[in-house]
Amino acid sequence: MLELEDIQHYLLTRPNAVIAQYNFITFHDAQAGRKWVEALIPTVGTASSVLAASPTDMRWVSLAFTWNGLRKLGLDEAELASFPEPFQQGMAARAQMLGDTGVNHPDNWEDHMASEDLHAVVILFARDREERERCIKKHQEYLDNAPGVEILSTLLLEAVPPLDYVHEHFGYRDRITTPLIEGMEIGAKGEVTLEDEEKPESKIPEFTSTSRGTKEAIKAGEFFLGYPDESGLIPLQPQPAIFSKNGSFLAYRKMQEHVGAFRDFLKANGETEEEQEMVAAKIMGRWRKTGAPLVLSPDKDDRELGFDDRRNNAFDYEKMDPKGYACPVGSHCRRMNVRDNRVSRIMNRRLIIRRGGTYGSYLPDDAPDDGANRGIAVFAGCADLARQFEFLISVWANDPEFEHLNERDPFAGSIDGDFEVTIPKRPIKKKLTGLQAFTTVRGGAYFFLPGIKALHYLASLK
Repeated sequence: MLELEDIQHYLLTRPNAVIAQYNFITFHDAQAGRKWVEALIPTVGTASSVLAASPTDMRWVSLAFTWNGLRKLGLDEAELASFPEPFQQGMAARAQMLGDTGVNHPDNWEDHMASEDLHAVVILFARDREERERCIKKHQEYLDNAPGVEILSTLLLEAVPPLDYVHEHFGYRDRITTPLIEGMEIGAKGEVTLEDEEKPESKIPEFTSTSRGTKEAIKAGEFFLGYPDESGLIPLQPQPAIFSKNGSFLAYRKMQEHVGAFRDFLKANGETEEEQEMVAAKIMGRWRKTGAPLVLSPDKDDRELGFDDRRNNAFDYEKMDPKGYACPVGSHCRRMNVRDNRVSRIMNRRLIIRRGGTYGSYLPDDAPDDGANRGIAVFAGCADLARQFEFLISVWANDPEFEHLNERDPFAGSIDGDFEVTIPKRPIKKKLTGLQAFTTVRGGAYFFLPGIKALHYLASLK
């Protein structure tokens, strides 16, 4: 069983929050850093506490560290060396392998993400803006009481209008697919739903469970240290032993979204609104406003299907759409979750749990591009950065040879210059060329999200 009282809530539950702030932290003094950690521990939400929270609870905190941060707090060299190589090196050092070159290179990143002085991130969730301000003031009190701990940078995340469905700046509905962890339906707790939406009773296809993204429950060890993974084994874990249970690794990515370029692309490739929505669905793999999968609704959007949590992930590509006529092989959703044994025999070992949200001002549909910095800032949670996150980005998102397409993921790919998209059609496929990048990488880092006991250990170091 998962030790929910020791696991930070971040990957297992979604608090009832519409606003958040990332505070990226540096420790100038080790003792001050440990004092700051100790003060924050009582505010850190656990999976059990957030699951039991009432709808009126207002704020939740998560706390994670870089490898340099753990070193600064006092882990010894043997302990530091027990952590996996990607985490030790950091995301910036692995930019070439990830495809972060040209405009996406760490030299161009924001918020001091490539700095060795980045030591921690504290994620402050709040139900509304007023509560966020109280969170910020309270955190400042902790900082004032721990001279030598400073904020390197901050990032405000807030829901994008219209607020009747969760989506990012391009307009795609979000929070649809989440792996089902063995023994716990993590997608069913704390999700943002439409309160007035009538949930239709629908028959569940035989090949699915009540999952939200996988046909069967995934072993907890794919996401949390100290549990068996899909191989049936518990891999070597970081030391000391208190770090070997209930922690996770987080891969942070800040992606600027070029909303004007995206809207221009849709208008250039669709004469009517219906045609534009079809193009938008083809490059994502789901309809924009509902998230209904193209495999199950290839010709038109289906709101009832999209908002039915028991049907909108009940599909595969291998048997239902092997050629990609409904959902193109190069679409974002099909790359990030291939659902096809011909592409990967270990699909369940490539999964991540994605958390995060949107930053930057909303650009109204009828407004010209204002050049503002807006996008998404997300964390990918997993137990193995190399096998899960780095494989997704370096191979399935950025390798031009993925399924022999000579293309990159239109959204998660690190694109520097023009790119193209293939849309399979009978009798001749359609290829859109000379397209401008929709996104640019603006930051990234690797963090370790410890269990509560491990946080106490860090605070106790001398």
